[in-house]
Amino acid sequence: MLALEALGWALTDERRAERLLSLTGLTPERLRHGIDDTAVQAAVLEFLAAHEPDLVAAAVALDTTPEALVAAHRELAR
Repeated sequence: MLALEALGWALTDERRAERLLSLTGLTPERLRHGIDDTAVQAAVLEFLAAHEPDLVAAAVALDTTPEALVAAHRELAR
């Protein structure tokens, strides 16, 4: 669930959304049709974990901690 919330947050800013697509290699179609895929969810969380300002901002917006987002990434990336 946290990954889906993180994706929603990431897509609220056009520049961040473009960076997400560019850096993860995901496409809008892949996001729409693969959102239940753990690999897609892990890619979103990895994107956040790789850029501390976004990681911290997402954690604040989602009322969680950066550590929880990173832990969720690790769990999904297994």
